Amino acid sequence: MNNEQAIVLYQPMLQQLALKILGSMADAEDIVQDTFVKWLTCDKEKIKNTKAYLIKSVTNNCLNHIDKIKRKKDELLEDWHLSTFIDQQREKDFFKFDLENEMSSALQILHKKLEPIEKSVFVLREVFNIEYEEIQLIVNKKKDNCRKLFSRAKEKLSEETSKMNFSAHTEMLESFKNAAFMGNISDLIHDLKKEVNAKFKQ
Repeated sequence: MNNEQAIVLYQPMLQQLALKILGSMADAEDIVQDTFVKWLTCDKEKIKNTKAYLIKSVTNNCLNHIDKIKRKKDELLEDWHLSTFIDQQREKDFFKFDLENEMSSALQILHKKLEPIEKSVFVLREVFNIEYEEIQLIVNKKKDNCRKLFSRAKEKLSEETSKMNFSAHTEMLESFKNAAFMGNISDLIHDLKKEVNAKFKQ
């Protein structure tokens, strides 16, 4: 069997094989054509079974083609993920900046309108949703008293508030941020306790 006869005989079978693997007739035709081109230039004396050789070559070429497409997709996906990650980080930076300003303003109001013990109860209950059973242990007040302190704090905060400069409570702002962003509330509790104790010592 000469080369032309082999191509006429095996081409339909090879194209069907490539089509099943790739799912695209255009890609299947290209793979089969490339396979025949390489086969025509190889040393046929080393090929004992032409049909088996062509089937194996087409199968391998199809798998290589799939891997190549997958690598390209992965590269595009990585580029997209990188771009998306950068955009998300920028958004986080803007969000964090706005949130820090809002927290700073909120703490300004809390400091001006509330007593240290009221502020402690309010922050622990309203912001971090800590149960009164735990709050009473933190602030060393009875549960019913904590409820009253919380209610009184909400009443005070419902009144008209004014803006003020915030500079003396940077430490509490940092512990508040750590509690809000990182879930580390122990430093905030420490700062709240310290402020309450300082008030009682005056």
